[in-house]
Amino acid sequence: MSQPTSRLDRFLFVAVLVVLVWLPLPLGSNRDWSVGLLVLLIGGLGSLWAIGQLRGSVTPALQIKSVRAALPLLGLLLLTQTWVAVQWLAGLTVDNGATFQYLMLGLAYSLLFLLVVSLCHTRKRLSLLLGTLVVSGALQAFWGAFMTLSGVEWLLAGPKTSYVGHATGTFVNRNHLAGYLEMSLACGIGLLLALRDNRPFSWVNLLELLMGPKARLRLALVVMVIALVMSHSRMGNAAFFISLLMVGGLFILIEKEHRLRNSLILVSLILIDVLVISQYFGLEKLKDRLTNTRLNDVVVNGDVVQRANELRDDVFGYAIPLLTERPMVGQGAGSFEAVFPQYPGEDIRLHFDHAHNDYLQFGIEFGLLGSLPLVAFTLMALWYALKALRRRDSVYRSGVGFGAAMGIIALLIHSSTDFNLQIPANAATFVVLCAIAVLAGSHSNRRQHKQPL
Repeated sequence: MSQPTSRLDRFLFVAVLVVLVWLPLPLGSNRDWSVGLLVLLIGGLGSLWAIGQLRGSVTPALQIKSVRAALPLLGLLLLTQTWVAVQWLAGLTVDNGATFQYLMLGLAYSLLFLLVVSLCHTRKRLSLLLGTLVVSGALQAFWGAFMTLSGVEWLLAGPKTSYVGHATGTFVNRNHLAGYLEMSLACGIGLLLALRDNRPFSWVNLLELLMGPKARLRLALVVMVIALVMSHSRMGNAAFFISLLMVGGLFILIEKEHRLRNSLILVSLILIDVLVISQYFGLEKLKDRLTNTRLNDVVVNGDVVQRANELRDDVFGYAIPLLTERPMVGQGAGSFEAVFPQYPGEDIRLHFDHAHNDYLQFGIEFGLLGSLPLVAFTLMALWYALKALRRRDSVYRSGVGFGAAMGIIALLIHSSTDFNLQIPANAATFVVLCAIAVLAGSHSNRRQHKQPL
């Protein structure tokens, strides 16, 4: 590889990592100006990458194994963006401005997916990508926990006006911090498992993994678990632990040779991080919030004794007519806020700009024609992750597959009661996680000579 080629390639790789760390900082990139900046940054990097392709300054995309493996997923993403473009151009949407914004975001996500699978196709770069997401998650966790414990309660550039007493990081909503941490924690656990060695089990080796050179990674995981608990996000915490138990159980069953060591590593994550450390950082408050959740009024002898404190079920019920009204073509990407106020009853007095259920919102806005490619994209990415998880010939590939599968499943569970995929930072990170699922089994590992960054 020539020096100019290496320089451009390195710049694009480092720039993508910087963008990934930046995305959560401006309130999850969930403001018009930050959405525009996101599209501009990824579009600019994509343009440089395309110029490099034309000039031969970066590795031709079709020569990269991971890009070839990712083409079906990229095609599915672009198919959805094509449908959103049809909604916008053909006047099928009730909110042209929101649909155009979603189109630009969708194209940016698709381009980011392509950049990641083409620039992070070596083992060294894949490890740096995972490490970057872990560092970003740890920074979010530290900021959120520190602000809550100190009583200062600031976001990045101003005081919090909501969710005071709950860790939110630089996100406005605690559930969105929880969603981001679910994915960052999954990447960290996957990286921890990927960096195992093939030595026979011994207590010394286990202690070295947990307390030795990888202690910084373990510390980052502890900080993120603390912040996840301090967010008091019910489904965020449930999704994280359910996905950990599901994928961890499958991982232990598949890998018979190192079953004892892998079991002890995963048990240590649960026992040390949750039952010991989190007891001091709000685990009791989270438990109280779970047990005190009321979806319906408590009625005794015809009198309302306790009012429901959770309105999401009511929102789901009122939003169903939107889904059945135009099931095939949808109301238009990003149009939920514009169309929902026509449907709720008098008991819904708050303003809802999202359905608090990503599946319901995608069905309402994109219709069946736009949602099916997204479903296929996600399931195919999960299949790639699980396929890598089963790789008994490569500890690294199975570990990365574990992290990707866990992160995808966690956010899929969380999406049933929240709208993480409507927050640009979390949606972009989820797309990167799907790219990591592809890279887990298709990256190159040229050990015979030292690779540049």
